[in-house]
Amino acid sequence: MGKITETIKDLIQAELGQNQQYAKGKKHAKIIAVCSQKGGVGKTTTAVNLGSALVKFFNKRVLLTDLDPQGHVEKSLSSIVEEGIDYSPMSEILMAKHGEILDGVVKTSDENLHITPGDKALYETEGQLASKLGREFILQNTFSMAKTHYDFIIIDCPPNLGNLTINALCAADYAVIPCEMSVLAFEGVNDLVDTLETIKTRLNKKLQVLGVLFTRVDGRNITMNELVETNMKKQFKGKIFRSKITVNTALNKAQLEGEPVFDFAPTSSGAVNYEALAKEIVKKVNPEKKVQRVS
Repeated sequence: MGKITETIKDLIQAELGQNQQYAKGKKHAKIIAVCSQKGGVGKTTTAVNLGSALVKFFNKRVLLTDLDPQGHVEKSLSSIVEEGIDYSPMSEILMAKHGEILDGVVKTSDENLHITPGDKALYETEGQLASKLGREFILQNTFSMAKTHYDFIIIDCPPNLGNLTINALCAADYAVIPCEMSVLAFEGVNDLVDTLETIKTRLNKKLQVLGVLFTRVDGRNITMNELVETNMKKQFKGKIFRSKITVNTALNKAQLEGEPVFDFAPTSSGAVNYEALAKEIVKKVNPEKKVQRVS
């Protein structure tokens, strides 16, 4: 009878996720989803360099989670990602009965910056999630242990509003929306914010729009920039980042070299812009604490 009792106990613990191979940490991560309805707006560039800036300048421990099947996070950091490490692909973690995101983590040469590598199988996972019970919360459940080991978890979402992005927004505390300065971009952001409000009402009450981030800003287009910014500020009061990401070739070159812009071109406008963004975000998520730059 004793053996049967122990077996039942083990089964219950496994079902509740208590039979863990990872020890619980002492942190409580803020989860940020970087999202957009279209590609080419600097979404991955923002996720990668925001995460790198939080580590380099503000001594934060960061996990970059790549939900985009294109896998650009890993490519953008290829020169600093450790090779030969066994890990579970994101698609397997999401489809597992008790998936654990820490099974998919790979270290970089910076001890406080980790990533989940790209996974093209996520194209298929997008559709497979549709048949899962509680499909909107699968990613959220995989983060329960990881949240205790990081200060920030940054999710690079696919450039659409499919099941993977919905999962990211249901897991997130905050959303950052990269946006080019154009009239069409304004309409796209408006639609996206409406979706975020629906998710907040129905699925994730803690979700907040941390801000709309203007990217690829060309200082020569003064009239258009002023027009878009004025309308954005009217529509999204208090939700526009002061920091802007100007057009800067160093950002593209850094990605091609697989390095954060701070390593590739530390004095470039791209590096300066993303450090400013990181500082602004740290202030927004912890308004009661003084922000201190560590290097």
